[in-house]
Amino acid sequence: MSYKLGVIGFGNIAKAIITPLLEHNILRPEEVICLVNSEKSFEDVKINYKYKINIYHLNSSDANLVWHCPIKLLAIKPQQLKYIKEINFNETNKYFLISILAGVSLKTLENIFPKHNCIRAVTNIPITIGQGLTGIAWNNDIDMKNKIFIKNIFENSGKVFELSEDYLDIFLALTSSAPAIIALIIEALGDGGLSGGLTKKLSEELVIDMIFGTVSMMKDLDVSPSELRNMVASPAGTTIAALRILEEKGFRSALIESIMGAMNKSKEFK
Repeated sequence: MSYKLGVIGFGNIAKAIITPLLEHNILRPEEVICLVNSEKSFEDVKINYKYKINIYHLNSSDANLVWHCPIKLLAIKPQQLKYIKEINFNETNKYFLISILAGVSLKTLENIFPKHNCIRAVTNIPITIGQGLTGIAWNNDIDMKNKIFIKNIFENSGKVFELSEDYLDIFLALTSSAPAIIALIIEALGDGGLSGGLTKKLSEELVIDMIFGTVSMMKDLDVSPSELRNMVASPAGTTIAALRILEEKGFRSALIESIMGAMNKSKEFK
């Protein structure tokens, strides 16, 4: 069997990357080999995943087969990296290893996987519904043809941005961590509606629809955040009263600092 893509780790993000490739017949299931580290993950993929890919335990005797794939997706948790060891294999050209591990630098990857051209990709949870944002940083040995092919892996499930590696930490903070911040804001606004007498379910439904409508308006009309704010906030009105309280509580500063905190945490993994 000649495998084309190896996947090390198969959580939600890895599934979101691989599934569109199978749906669009870019890859056939038999061309994919996947390694997982738990019995639960193994059984889940075998029973519930709609495509019959080749799947093995990380400690299986067949696990080494993954290293003979020309392209590998490294999709484990950063703390699990110490358990992954590149095997010796005889190939004239270097294979490709795409890492989606938060904060693990190209230099670190190249030291661990010297037989590979390494690529760093940072993506976010909306990739699971085909609306992901992915930032990619290359090493210096990857030609344009292969860059286009690797970008296509992610373009099937969202937008792709080519960036210097120096910007991946802030990209991660702004796109990968911030969805949780948005969820917290939605929850808090919903609690505001709850405080005013609405049910929690209705409050959160209204907030989600309001955010969706607001973002759609900004994109459709090419309206900046400050322009939209000025459209809504009238003199001595309800909106400016709400904004004044947020400014007094340091809301804007807290959001900025939260993004910087996420960025700095990402840098700690290097």
